[in-house]
Amino acid sequence: MINQGSSLKNAAEKSGMDVKTAGKYRDAEVPFYERARDWKTRSDPFAEIWPEIEELLSENPGLEAKTVFFHLTVKYPGRFQEGQLRTLQRRFKDWKGHHGLPKEVYFDQRHFPGDLSESDFTSMSNLGITISGVPFPHLLYHFVMTYSNWEDVTICYSENLESLLEGIQNAFWRLGGVPKRHRSDRLSAAVRNFGDSHQFTLRYEEMLRWYGVEAEKIQAGRPNENGDVEQSHHRLKRAIDQLLMLLNSS
Repeated sequence: MINQGSSLKNAAEKSGMDVKTAGKYRDAEVPFYERARDWKTRSDPFAEIWPEIEELLSENPGLEAKTVFFHLTVKYPGRFQEGQLRTLQRRFKDWKGHHGLPKEVYFDQRHFPGDLSESDFTSMSNLGITISGVPFPHLLYHFVMTYSNWEDVTICYSENLESLLEGIQNAFWRLGGVPKRHRSDRLSAAVRNFGDSHQFTLRYEEMLRWYGVEAEKIQAGRPNENGDVEQSHHRLKRAIDQLLMLLNSS
């Protein structure tokens, strides 16, 4: 308003501002609203132990703020409060902006309660899991309800029909019910891929029919049609990997 010909007093009154404050705005070389804030409103509760946190991140850049915050609350009982997680998340965001990995992009799909489940096998070998120092190579049969993201896993050692049937039945019993439809990828244990008149293998189709579940398969070259279980693979293995990182850092 001052630049438009109004006096300082009139401009201050119209803005609900003290005349002295209005004068500071008028005389400032850089407008206040363009200035970057270079002060902190409160002390950083993680400042003293940040070198320790940074060492964890340097060893395992995939660690997340929630995982480390939980670790700190156990290691330093009573020192940190739940509301301070946001501060640690901001510190992580800044650190990972310089040292971390790029974020993954997710695309939402529309689902309905009790309608659809998806399943797939996933290898756990890349996590380097050991038992008493001995490598433990194995797979997980991973089952997911696409609306609620309820999930179940069964340890197995091969993507064969027996592992598939065992995994599905374990999931149904632990769920306490069944979905209307169950979708799989084009795994040969479930799907006939070579021009047979039947879409699914006999034992697989018979088991789902006995439970009253309609069998579905993804289209060739469309792994995104089983996207919920694929993303659940990612989240599950990431959570396991987070715990392994902490164990290895202890």
